[in-house]
Amino acid sequence: MLTLRVALRYLISRKNHSAVNVISLISMTGVAVATMAIVCVLSVFNGFTDLAKSKISRLSPDLRIESREGKVIASADSITASLRSLPVVAAAAPTIEEHALAIYAERQTPVMMKGVTEAYDTLTDIRATVKEDGTWILTDSIYGDFATLSVGAAIALEAHPGFYRTLDLYVPRRTGRINPANPVASFRSDSLFIGGVFQTEQAEFDTDLVIIPLEAARRMLDYTDEATAIEVKLAPGVSDAKGAGAIASAIGSGYLVKDRIQQQEQSFKMISIEKWITFFLLAFILIIASFNVISTLSMLIIEKDDNIHTLYALGASHGMISRIFILEGWLISLLGGIIGIIAGVALSLAQQWGGFIKLGGDHDAMSIDVYPVKVEIPDLIAVIALVALVGWLTSALTATIMRQRLRN
Repeated sequence: MLTLRVALRYLISRKNHSAVNVISLISMTGVAVATMAIVCVLSVFNGFTDLAKSKISRLSPDLRIESREGKVIASADSITASLRSLPVVAAAAPTIEEHALAIYAERQTPVMMKGVTEAYDTLTDIRATVKEDGTWILTDSIYGDFATLSVGAAIALEAHPGFYRTLDLYVPRRTGRINPANPVASFRSDSLFIGGVFQTEQAEFDTDLVIIPLEAARRMLDYTDEATAIEVKLAPGVSDAKGAGAIASAIGSGYLVKDRIQQQEQSFKMISIEKWITFFLLAFILIIASFNVISTLSMLIIEKDDNIHTLYALGASHGMISRIFILEGWLISLLGGIIGIIAGVALSLAQQWGGFIKLGGDHDAMSIDVYPVKVEIPDLIAVIALVALVGWLTSALTATIMRQRLRN
């Protein structure tokens, strides 16, 4: 307690040399600015994560069931029927996803073919994502099956909704041998009119997805009641965790039940990795800013040389003298960190409510025009812990070096 009181007295007392006061202020300001930058950057990452979470609900179902071993769920129709009887389930439908080759007129591109049922409109918000020049349709009694293209696939194929020509999809046959003399026979194909083009503003959906009727996908792949996944919409008021638990208990351990975040696990994992890589890069800047604390303590120890010898004469130990200056440097870093956190939170909240920092580019083509931000308590705890650790280490290093010099 005595060491803390002496450290506080040294911190707030007037120094004999004004340079010590200036360097102390610079040290505190450097730590504050670095801390503020960390808080603001982490808040922006949180904002983009929340934005991504709000977007994934458009074509991602509440829950998605996949086979734990292998790609295909056998007897998917019967499993789906049993799921529909559960009170936590509002709707459920099998789906098939497979790589295919799409050909439209003279252009061709690889796509991800997805077969769905009419319930897909209930499971997701697909209808709202279809552009105005088309419509959401799977089958028609006169024209047959329709395909709905992602905006990326439509651009690659230069395709448009309508009855100008059909879209041809090719997938490799699951059984049989490849005939070199007739390679086309090694593929199964289907022709569909294009009903519409959708855009979700998410790369995983907008790049190459082509949605077709489930039965058309099964014909092409020689499936009967198989599916690659079962998509589920939960009843109103049922949380993802509760619904996933009830479904997992009903279907057994041979299946994975994924919520929206788990369905896009790779995307969110990359955002998290980028966030913490940036955190450690900014932490390095904080360490550099803390070097000013070393200069401050060095000058302060030299200035307080007479006081130090007086303390020695009164019986103070070397450890006590070291702790005084360690606490002095730590208080400078901590005070700067607190000021930086307050400033960072204030700026982030101002951006959240006022949106004064705009995104670049064409705002008409984007869903937002300002940087999204969100302040999270765990981030603030991590930042203040980092500031405290860096401040303690730099102060301890300086006090140890200067104590050795004073001994000599």
